[in-house]
Order: sequence, then C-alpha cells, then structure tokens
Amino acid sequence: MPVKKLNPVTPGTRFRIGNAFAELTTDKPEKSLLAPLKKSGGRNNEGHRTVRQRGGGHKRRYRIIDFRRDKDGIPATVKTIEYDPNRTAYIALVEYQDGEKRYILAPDGLKVGAEILSGENASPTVGNTMFLRDIPLGATIHAVELQPGRGASMARSAGTSMTLMGREGGQYVVVKLPSSEVRRILSSCKATIGTVSNPDHGLQVVGKAGRNRWLGRRPRVRGVAMNPVDHPMGGGEGKASGGHPRSRNGQMAKGAKTRKPKKQSNKLIISRRKSGKRR
Repeated sequence: MPVKKLNPVTPGTRFRIGNAFAELTTDKPEKSLLAPLKKSGGRNNEGHRTVRQRGGGHKRRYRIIDFRRDKDGIPATVKTIEYDPNRTAYIALVEYQDGEKRYILAPDGLKVGAEILSGENASPTVGNTMFLRDIPLGATIHAVELQPGRGASMARSAGTSMTLMGREGGQYVVVKLPSSEVRRILSSCKATIGTVSNPDHGLQVVGKAGRNRWLGRRPRVRGVAMNPVDHPMGGGEGKASGGHPRSRNGQMAKGAKTRKPKKQSNKLIISRRKSGKRR
C-alpha cells in the first residue's frame, strides 16, 4: 500500500502523510451487508462517562464481516476491494456460486476476479481458509480462530499475520503471534492464508487535531499537566517530571504484569512475548 505526502499548503497538511488507497476498487458499499452503528460517546447504560477522550466523530455504518468463513466447498469470486471505516484493514466483497454475497477481511495481494475457497478441499493460496491441521508448516496466516466455529479473533488488524510453527500430536498446532508469543491452538480451528491488507497503515501521520475529532477521539490532557488532586503524576513546581508513569487511578504504566496468574489459557502458551526490557 503506497502512502502519499501532501504538499504543505496549509498547516494541517505540512506533516500529513496519508493513505493513497491504491488497492481500492470502489467507494460504494454493498447495501445488503450494512447495519446501523450507534455511538456510545464513552457512556454506559446509565449515561455516566466510563471511558474518557471519546465522543463526536463522523457517522458510520457497520459492514457485516464473515469471520467464520463457513461456506465450505463453495467457490467465491472477489468482486471489490473496499475501505471499512470500522477497522484498519481493507475488506473484500465476494460472491459465491450460489449468488450469496459476503464481506471478508482482504488479505494483502488479493485481486478482483480471484477465486477463493474454504474448507478441507482448499489449497494454501492467499485468501483461502483452511483448518489449521491442513495448513503446511511455515505458512503465513491471519484471521485465526481460538475456538472452532466461533470465528476469527486473532491477527485481524492491518498488516498483521501469524506463522504456523509446528504440530503437537493431532490436537494442537503451534503458532507464533505478532507479539512473538508462541502458543498452542486447536488444530480444528480455521485460519486464512496470507497477511492482512493495508500493511503501511502505521506510517500514516494525522497532521492535525481535527482529523482525530473526525475519528471520534477527543483531546487528551497529560497527567503531568494536571494538579495533584486530578492525577498521581500532577503537581510540582515548573515542568516537573511527575514521577513513575502511571494511570489516573494509580496503575503502573510500565513493567506491571496485567495477565491473571491462574488464567485457563496459560497452559497453552509455550513462550511469552518479548518484554522489550534491556538486559
């Protein structure tokens, strides 16, 4: 995915690096696959604000994505590659031979007119969905299930992928996650071959505060700029450092373990992700 650097004709475009959207083929979504999307503004069912820095933003409609890929053995043809305002990756509109249309996460390199397939008879080519037990070792996969039939829940954001490392008996396969964590997953789960589209999403530069407001993100005040009554890092004379980085309610931001020690899936993890600490 190419990115474009805008000419500095205004202050908002001086540092702006935007998406060229070269892979997209249409700007009109399939109406039958749209659903209303209501915004919460960070409020709960009682109207109390439970999440800060949320609110506003452009009105959106949800695109119904097929994360299960459960039409096994029926070929589908890629009709369009489209933008989805609700996710970082692109989506692809596919039409099955029986006439049904569905949206799927678009893998990187998937072209209009390509034919995809899911199930036991699928081959390990980009866009095909297969059971983990049938995928060759070393393959790059995305949209991976954690529970059979529940739908993809891992490696769904732009540019992410996982690697199939090995097999343990007939029940589990070993995969390496984008975080470098290595864990076991049931071999009866499904995954899609390839890498998620829009790999250069992280290279974009917003350019101005207004673009964040369009995305529904309100301004964020730094903790060190607050008073001690408002934040643990607030107060001090002049530009004080604020002490150890922590959240508004005192939770440490760096180094503190957040995973539950008795979590059921701990037994499936072979090696934890790299902490990033220098030794």
